[in-house]
Amino acid sequence: MATTEIGMAAGGVAADRPDATARRALIASAVGYAMDGFDLLILGFMLSAVAAGLALTPAESGSLVTATLIGAVAGGILFGMLSDRLGRVRVLTWTILLFAVFTGLCALAQGYWDLLAYRTIAGLGLGGEFGIGMALVAETWPARYRARASSYVGLGWQAGVLAAALATPLLLPLIGWRGMFAIGLLPAIVSFVVRRTIGEPALFLDRAARPRQGNALRLLVKDARSTRISFAVFILCSVQNFGYYGLMIWLPTYLSTAMGYSLTKSALWTVVTILGMCAGIGAFGHLADRIGRRPTFILFQAGAAIMVVVYAQLDSPAALLLGGAAMGLFVNGMIGGYGALISELYPTEARATAQSVLFNLGRGVGGFGPLVVGALASQYSFSLAIGLLAVIYVIDIGATLMLPETKGVELE
Repeated sequence: MATTEIGMAAGGVAADRPDATARRALIASAVGYAMDGFDLLILGFMLSAVAAGLALTPAESGSLVTATLIGAVAGGILFGMLSDRLGRVRVLTWTILLFAVFTGLCALAQGYWDLLAYRTIAGLGLGGEFGIGMALVAETWPARYRARASSYVGLGWQAGVLAAALATPLLLPLIGWRGMFAIGLLPAIVSFVVRRTIGEPALFLDRAARPRQGNALRLLVKDARSTRISFAVFILCSVQNFGYYGLMIWLPTYLSTAMGYSLTKSALWTVVTILGMCAGIGAFGHLADRIGRRPTFILFQAGAAIMVVVYAQLDSPAALLLGGAAMGLFVNGMIGGYGALISELYPTEARATAQSVLFNLGRGVGGFGPLVVGALASQYSFSLAIGLLAVIYVIDIGATLMLPETKGVELE
């Protein structure tokens, strides 16, 4: 896997501070991931308007989200492997452009089937952006700043979610759901800027000139150690997505149903939870660069296990407000560490594949989070369903203990 840090970047350049290329790579990756978060959340806000406009059934409306996530899993696998062969910047450009064009085409949809096709293909682009962007950032930033740089990419998603939460209520009445989808064309400009201003990382070019060790997917399970590491990372990604979607999909319902909050109040309390997540992501990256990847993951996993149990017991508005922020900090703060951790566990010729495949498979598992939480809530109670999420974070700690510490390693 990775070797001990020697304080030098590829090509013998001192790896002490990020340069202009590194900063541009970070901005491009974060903006791409922000558009992913923006798109998925506005889709949720607009489902009723889209259903009314195209006369969709509830099942058809829900399948649009499912199709997007299925496309994301397939796109993560496809574009991750292509990125390891053809280049980070080139394939990242393709994914952003694909996502933008087919999101824009949704504005022209005349019925269920063409909209379903557009959403599925847009999902392909969406799935590729996270893993490739994380690999690009990891390969351009110095080892001592790698975790915090990866966390800034993770913050992109939260920025997109917050932007959607603020912009959709204002813009939807003015431009309608077709106009909202048309906004999705804006990332096409980002893809042009990325292609014009960012070159391939020197590390990737250096490895691309050498003979390949084999198929990138096979490198994830090439021996017992690699297989164990990939299995552990898959668990981490699954728990991350399961907890996030399980909480975020049902949190407004929990606040309105169990606590009797109005829609406005539920939204406000949910936004505070999201802000807590933002703080957690940023804190995770800085802490991981200081004390190491494994200790930081374990700290946040333990915090998540404790806070979901505590949150399920709260009943006063002030306690739920503060408790939601603290729970969000731990539950989603871990997204700030995956980019650095996975990049350091795999060689350059399989790095984007590992990022995209393992995280998107975890996203597939995470898609069952709302289903499980909803089933437990209907059978027992929302508070019990949320509290039982603590179990998955205990499992997460066990998976983290299976991984080596990678703080400070120089990428292979």
